[in-house]
Formats: sequence, structure tokens, C-alpha cells
Amino acid sequence: MSNSIVSNLTPSAPNGRQHGIDVLRGLAVILVVLHHIHLRLKINGYPVGELLPKAIERPLFWSGYYAVIAFFVISGFLITTMSLQRWRSLERIPLAQFYTLRAARILPCLLLLLATLSALHLLGAADFAIKPERTSLERAIFAALAFHINWLEGQRGYLPGNWDVLWSLSIEETFYIFFPLACLLLRRERLLLIGMLVLIVIGPINRLRLDGQQPWTDYAYLSCMDGIAFGCIAAWIRMRVNLNKTLLRALLPIGIAAILLIVVFRTLAVDLGLTKVALNVTVLEFGVALVLIAFASGVGEHTVATGTGLIRVAGRCSYEIYLAHMFMVLLFMHPIKALFGTTLTAVQYWTAYLSMLGASVLLGYGLARFYSEPLNRAVRQRYFAQLTPARVGMEHS
Repeated sequence: MSNSIVSNLTPSAPNGRQHGIDVLRGLAVILVVLHHIHLRLKINGYPVGELLPKAIERPLFWSGYYAVIAFFVISGFLITTMSLQRWRSLERIPLAQFYTLRAARILPCLLLLLATLSALHLLGAADFAIKPERTSLERAIFAALAFHINWLEGQRGYLPGNWDVLWSLSIEETFYIFFPLACLLLRRERLLLIGMLVLIVIGPINRLRLDGQQPWTDYAYLSCMDGIAFGCIAAWIRMRVNLNKTLLRALLPIGIAAILLIVVFRTLAVDLGLTKVALNVTVLEFGVALVLIAFASGVGEHTVATGTGLIRVAGRCSYEIYLAHMFMVLLFMHPIKALFGTTLTAVQYWTAYLSMLGASVLLGYGLARFYSEPLNRAVRQRYFAQLTPARVGMEHS
């Protein structure tokens, strides 16, 4: 097997980003925010289920979990692509550099979030304080820093919203603790790919085994790592295999069709038996992986860039939006109840949704622009200026 990286791909945007990937990330984080807005309104007694027909409400407001699954695939794709671009081969990944780069991206916002949540807990803020029967503040902080918030919630139950979002970070970062170690130990990329395929097989089996054990059925490590594995394999194919243009163009509609089948046409997915055997998530992961290969190869790059500027902005700071959006969702609920009570008109509903969504994006953008990106960039420039620059925007993965 050759270790040469395929170079005859359509160049990315001048700023080093792929518009299609940013759009995909932007749509995913918007669906997460809309899901939590909708859920919070429902918890507070608002009849939000009557806003839209079910065929529209479900994909628009109840796709948060699917969006996180898409993030897992995107993350695996970007990290693997970054590793191949920088170090030319997966078995050459230097552990210290990999972990330092990852920490520079993840820790600034995570530490700021934990400091803010700790202060709010100690102040007794109703929406942020951890119930003592669930766990202690110290235990929650340890779980967040040791990447097992998902396990803690699986054992003790859901934590407040701003803590709960860390379940996915726990899965993702646990994977990346072992990813470079596996690359170095296996020494051959094909063996690593076999390991990724094993994770893909285990994923639906584990989801079936844990079916009904909420939230553990969704939050378990092996129920979600197949998504990251799909992304890793997709990146390897994109970088190592010279796919012809006809095939690349075909991957995009096939991938989009797979995504729509699971996210939009859920009744059909049920009728096909995919949900019953937990393959609905697998089909979604497969679809996202195909779309990523196509986008990263330049397919549809110009088309998808048209009229999607705001979505791409959300995609570029999706990590910051994801970690911080629940502050806006929870805080906005108080003036909504004070101003409108429990009865809202259609205009007031949509004003509430758009206000919370817009505030979440603005907060995430501000955090990225003035806090996490400068810190991330400073670490890379100080310690790793000699590295090959990333070309698909994975500095923000």
C-alpha cells in the first residue's frame, strides 16, 4: 500500500476551509440548538407541538441527537485528514504534538465553561445547580475533565443542561486519547482500518443491547464511536484512494439521500426496519461520511457556498456554540415567561426561537473570535510553526 497522499483534488477555499464541511457543521449545530430550545419550551409547559405539522416538527426540532452523531463523523474525518496532511502517515503521529494540539483546541472553552458553571452552582442558580442526589460539583468537574460525563449521567441521571452537553465531548476526546496510541501500536494503516470497522460493527450491537436504558443507550462510548470511525475511514479513502470525478459526484446525492432517510423520512426508516435493529444511526453515519468525501474533494463547493454565509459562520464556531448555547436557552426563558406568560402567539413563538438561536450563535462566535481561536493559534504558532498547515478547517474541529 502506498503512503502517498492524493494531490489531484479540487483546492479548498482561499482561507483553507471547505465550504461544504462548514455548512454541514453549521446545520448540525443549528439543529442541536433548535432541539434544546424546543425541549425547554415544552418543559416549561408551552404547547410547541402544535406549531408545525409533525412531518416538519420532527426533523427541525427533534434531530439534536442525529446532529451530534453527524458531528462525530465530521470530527473523525477532520482529525484523520489533519494527521495525514501534517505527518504524512498515521503511524508517524507524534503523541506530544497530537495531544498538545488537541488540548489547545478543546481546553480553553471547556475550562471557561467549567469555571462558569461552578460559580453558578455555588451561587445556587436554579437552572445550573447540580442536584445533590445526582452528584457533587467536585465529581462533575472531575468527570468533565476526565471525559466520562456520559458515564456519570448513565449511572446517576441527567445533569443540568450546560453540563449535559459534555456527554458527547467525553466520547470524542476518549476516542482521541487512544487514536494516536492505536496508530503507533498497530504500525500499519490497514490494521487501524480493521479496528475502525470493528467499531462500526459494534455500534448498532451496543445500541441494541442498551436499548431503553436512557440516557446510557445514547451516551455509551461504543454506541457512538462508530460515527468517529466512519469519519476516519472516509478521510483515509479521500486521502489515499484516487477516486474518479464521476464517482465523487455520485457520492454527494447518495450521502444526502441516506441523511434525509434518517433525519426527515423517519417513518420510512422505521418501515424498512432500520430503527428496530439500530441501523438508523449507522445509515446516517454512512451518509455523512459520503458527503464529507465529496465536499472535501471539491464536489458542489461553489454551489453550497452560495447564500450560506451565516450557516458557515455557525459551522466555523460550532464547538463554541455547542458548549455555550444552553446559557442563552436557559436565560431567555425567564423574560419569555415574564413578558408573555404561558400563552404565546405564533409570531411570539418564532421570535423566541430566532432570538435564542441568534443569541447562541453570537455568543459562540464571540467566544471563538476573541477567546478560543487566539489561544489555539498562539499555541500552534509558538510550538508548532513548522507543521504543515491544515487545509480543510480542522483547526476548528
